[in-house]
Amino acid sequence: MATTVEPLSLDQLKSTIRGAGLRSTAPRLAVLKRLHVATQPVSHGELVDTLAEEGMDRTTVYRNLVDLTDAGLVRRTDLGDHVWRFELKRGEDEAVKHPHFTCTDCGTVACLPEVTLSVKAGKGVPKSLSKQKVEIQLRGKCDDCT
Repeated sequence: MATTVEPLSLDQLKSTIRGAGLRSTAPRLAVLKRLHVATQPVSHGELVDTLAEEGMDRTTVYRNLVDLTDAGLVRRTDLGDHVWRFELKRGEDEAVKHPHFTCTDCGTVACLPEVTLSVKAGKGVPKSLSKQKVEIQLRGKCDDCT
């Protein structure tokens, strides 16, 4: 399910951050770079583990995740286990976000960008649905666990 993502150049990362109205700092660049190459949503703790070698602590990583999320570059999601996971928004429209699959055995989380789901207005569907944040989560056993 995971695909390899070509890393962005430093200039591309800086331009992306500045384009969102943020200052291009070393910690923001590092966090955005890690999220760009990630093939699935990652938790704050996972980012801390990978960025510790660059001298970043938990608070620095968290603050930058919040800044990038508030600026609209990153999406934050909770897959039902009370752990926020973060992923780079890759130009998709907010109305057509992709669902996530979580393995009920090993906990692996996978993005399903090729899967599209839509909800049509109708009886029993709240009118506010189109205006609210909607997250679709699929659960089951991954191929490795079956």
